Amino acid sequence: MTRPWEADPTAAMSRRLGRSPKELGNTDKASGCPDLWELDNGDIAVIGRDLTDTYRRRLPHDAAIAEDERLVIIPRNTLISAKADIPDA
Repeated sequence: MTRPWEADPTAAMSRRLGRSPKELGNTDKASGCPDLWELDNGDIAVIGRDLTDTYRRRLPHDAAIAEDERLVIIPRNTLISAKADIPDA
Protein backbone atom coordinates (compact mmCIF):
# COMPACT_ATOMS: atom_id res chain seq x y z
CA MET A 1 0.00 0.00 0.00
CA THR A 2 1.36 3.42 -0.94
CA ARG A 3 0.56 6.36 1.27
CA PRO A 4 0.17 9.92 -0.05
CA TRP A 5 3.24 10.99 1.98
CA GLU A 6 6.28 9.10 3.19
CA ALA A 7 9.15 10.40 5.29
CA ASP A 8 12.45 10.55 3.40
CA PRO A 9 15.13 8.97 5.62
CA THR A 10 17.87 10.55 3.47
CA ALA A 11 16.77 14.14 4.18
CA ALA A 12 19.23 16.15 6.28
CA MET A 13 18.52 18.62 9.05
CA SER A 14 18.75 22.02 7.42
CA ARG A 15 17.82 24.67 10.01
CA ARG A 16 16.36 24.96 13.48
CA LEU A 17 12.89 26.47 13.67
CA GLY A 18 12.72 28.87 16.58
CA ARG A 19 15.12 29.25 19.46
CA SER A 20 17.35 26.51 20.84
CA PRO A 21 16.19 24.38 23.79
CA LYS A 22 18.93 26.00 25.88
CA GLU A 23 17.67 29.52 25.07
CA LEU A 24 14.13 28.48 25.99
CA GLY A 25 15.18 26.84 29.27
CA ASN A 26 13.83 23.47 28.10
CA THR A 27 16.96 21.39 28.63
CA ASP A 28 19.60 20.57 31.17
CA LYS A 29 21.69 19.08 28.32
CA ALA A 30 21.48 15.66 30.00
CA SER A 31 17.84 14.57 29.74
CA GLY A 32 16.94 15.58 26.19
CA CYS A 33 16.33 18.64 24.10
CA PRO A 34 12.85 19.25 22.64
CA ASP A 35 13.42 20.86 19.25
CA LEU A 36 11.99 21.56 15.78
CA TRP A 37 14.05 21.30 12.59
CA GLU A 38 13.31 21.90 8.93
CA LEU A 39 14.80 19.22 6.72
CA ASP A 40 16.47 19.99 3.39
CA ASN A 41 13.36 18.66 1.59
CA GLY A 42 11.03 21.00 3.53
CA ASP A 43 9.65 18.38 5.93
CA ILE A 44 9.80 19.02 9.68
CA ALA A 45 11.58 16.92 12.30
CA VAL A 46 10.25 17.06 15.87
CA ILE A 47 12.34 16.05 18.86
CA GLY A 48 10.14 15.52 21.89
CA ARG A 49 8.81 13.01 24.38
CA ASP A 50 7.21 9.88 22.93
CA LEU A 51 3.77 9.59 24.54
CA THR A 52 2.23 7.37 21.87
CA ASP A 53 1.07 4.68 24.28
CA THR A 54 -0.38 7.28 26.66
CA TYR A 55 -2.50 8.99 24.00
CA ARG A 56 -3.33 6.11 21.61
CA ARG A 57 -6.69 5.28 23.24
CA ARG A 58 -7.55 8.96 23.80
CA LEU A 59 -7.23 10.20 20.21
CA PRO A 60 -10.09 12.14 18.61
CA HIS A 61 -12.22 10.00 16.28
CA ASP A 62 -10.58 11.47 13.16
CA ALA A 63 -6.96 10.95 14.30
CA ALA A 64 -4.87 7.80 14.04
CA ILE A 65 -1.31 6.68 14.77
CA ALA A 66 0.11 4.11 12.37
CA GLU A 67 2.43 1.39 13.66
CA ASP A 68 5.44 3.26 12.26
CA GLU A 69 4.37 6.62 13.76
CA ARG A 70 4.77 8.17 17.19
CA LEU A 71 2.87 10.92 18.99
CA VAL A 72 5.49 13.34 20.25
CA ILE A 73 4.95 16.12 22.79
CA ILE A 74 7.00 19.33 22.76
CA PRO A 75 6.79 22.34 25.07
CA ARG A 76 4.42 25.10 23.96
CA ASN A 77 7.25 27.64 23.99
CA THR A 78 9.17 25.55 21.44
CA LEU A 79 6.39 25.86 18.86
CA ILE A 80 5.66 29.51 19.66
CA SER A 81 9.33 30.43 19.22
CA ALA A 82 9.28 28.76 15.78
CA LYS A 83 6.26 30.71 14.53
CA ALA A 84 8.34 33.38 12.77
CA ASP A 85 10.35 30.68 10.94
CA ILE A 86 7.28 28.86 9.58
CA PRO A 87 5.93 30.21 6.27
CA ASP A 88 2.23 30.96 5.88
CA ALA A 89 2.00 28.82 2.75
